Formats: sequence, structure tokens, C-alpha cells
Amino acid sequence: MKNKKIYVAGHRGMVGRAIIRVLLDQGVELSQIVTRTHSELDLIDQSAVEGFFASERPDQVYLAAAKVGGIHANNTFPAEFIYENLMVQANVIHAAHRHNVQQLLFLGSSCIYPKLVPQPMAETALLTGPLEPTNEPYAIAKIAGIKICESYNRQYGRDYRSVMPTNLYGPGDNYHPENSHVVPALIRRFHEAKVSAAPEVTIWGSGSPRREFLYVEDMAKASVFVMNLAPEVYQEQVQPQLSLINVGFGSDVTIAELAQTVARVIGYQGRIVFDATKPDGTPRKLMDSSRLLAMGWKPSVDLEQGLALAYEDMQHGMRGQ
Repeated sequence: MKNKKIYVAGHRGMVGRAIIRVLLDQGVELSQIVTRTHSELDLIDQSAVEGFFASERPDQVYLAAAKVGGIHANNTFPAEFIYENLMVQANVIHAAHRHNVQQLLFLGSSCIYPKLVPQPMAETALLTGPLEPTNEPYAIAKIAGIKICESYNRQYGRDYRSVMPTNLYGPGDNYHPENSHVVPALIRRFHEAKVSAAPEVTIWGSGSPRREFLYVEDMAKASVFVMNLAPEVYQEQVQPQLSLINVGFGSDVTIAELAQTVARVIGYQGRIVFDATKPDGTPRKLMDSSRLLAMGWKPSVDLEQGLALAYEDMQHGMRGQ
């Protein structure tokens, strides 16, 4: 990575920030890392993206920029989710190719897999069945991103790779009371219950669905690892038209176990109640990460340790407000 200029698109997001931290930890100089805020560069604007690549000429691109949101946002704004993500991906990947960027890493999502996919979810399950309807537009855009990368590889000999993370959490997460994902939502609720000495916390659903969670720093390390794999090692595990790589922790927990672990980390000692009249969602979502493990990567932060670090980050953010 010595002397390479590295563009991290989406550097203000949870994953983009973590990628920059990992790059710096691994000896990349800050002067080698190129970033732009949304106000400085709108990735939906094709000519602006073209101008950026013409002037900066990066050697590597981490494409972590995306329009993201929870179920409510995906359901309410499907047009924005498909349009904005498709445009960002197409503009960045095409401009990277036009300006001779040979290495690019595209960050996808586990929602690319069919709703009723066999568990654990293997890369070969892509495009084998209908998607979850609530976030189908976002998932279609992410699938398109994988296929754009593969198409430039096939036609132009580029080395554009794709990684699909499981549920991520950690520093820089979104703790918004309505729009956050399950881990930050639980951290916030148990923190508030502890502060107010609430006797109980009610969790939607039965608590029986199983989910997999990966600490964001582990995801960032996996991203840098995959980006810098020797082509022969990478190609040993992937096919030209199935080049995506799952990134997961390797095991899952029930929502009830997750809630109990969050309560323990935060020090909440009241009751945890499950409202089984509320929907559970998919019974299980676990990634098959055997491809990546075979290449030599493995996660290093377990759930309890990661939750403690995430809680510390949330408290730090609250003190800074």
C-alpha cells in the first residue's frame, strides 16, 4: 500500500470511518487517503464524479457510500433507495474504470439474498429466489453493484471485488430512536431504562429469531484484507460471475440472548419482557463465510466485547452533544 492513493467513498459512514482507521493502523499515511463530503462531491452527479477522478486519480477505491435505512425508510422511499444507490455505484465504478483504477472494493449487504434462502446463506444463493419485499429496491441496487463490478472485470480485465457484510454494529452507529438497527436500538433503550430506573424493558417479538452480528472494525479489516489479496488467492475462491464474498462472524444468537447481553454490558438489572404479539421477522439470518475464512481472515471481536465498545462510543457521543 506504500505510496498508493486510496479513495474511501462514504468516509463519514460507520464502515467508511472504520476502513480509514484500519488503513492508518496498517501504516497508510493520512496524506494517501482521499475523501470528499457529500457537499464537496455529490456521487449522483456523473460529471462531478468524472471530474473528481480526473483530478485525483486514485489507485484504489473503497465504495462504502450508500443510501441506507431501516425497514420504515426502505418502505417509505423505495424510489430514492433504488435510484440513488444505482447512480452512485454506476458513476463511481465507471469513472474508476475510465481513469484506469485497477482495484476497487464494493460493499454490499446481506439483504441481496432471497427471503427464504437456506441457512447459512452462501454466495451461490444469489438470484435463486424472491427478495424480502420491504427492502427489495435497495437489494436490487446492491445486486446491480456486484454485477457492474463483474462486468468490468469480464470486459476490461479490471480487479473489482465485492464484499457482503452481515449485521454490523460499533463506533459511529446510528442511535436514532426510530431509524436505528437492532443493536444500537437496544443499547439506547437499555441505557435509558438504566438512567430512569425503569422496572422493565419490552422487546418486540418472541425473542426467538436468530441473528448474526459483526463488529465494524472486523468488517473494515476484512475489507482491507480482501482488497489486498493476491489475485491468484482471490480467484481460487471465486468465479468470474459469482465474485462476491460474505463477511460474517460465523455464529448467531437469538434476539433474547442479544437483549440479555446488552443489558449485562450496560448494567441494567430490571426485567426483560418479550411482546410475542409483535412480528418476529425472518426466523434466522446467518452468513456462510467459509470462502473468506479459507483465504485466511477471521473476526477478532466477540459480541460482548464489541457491545461494550459500542456503548462506550454512544456515551462519548452523548457527552459531546
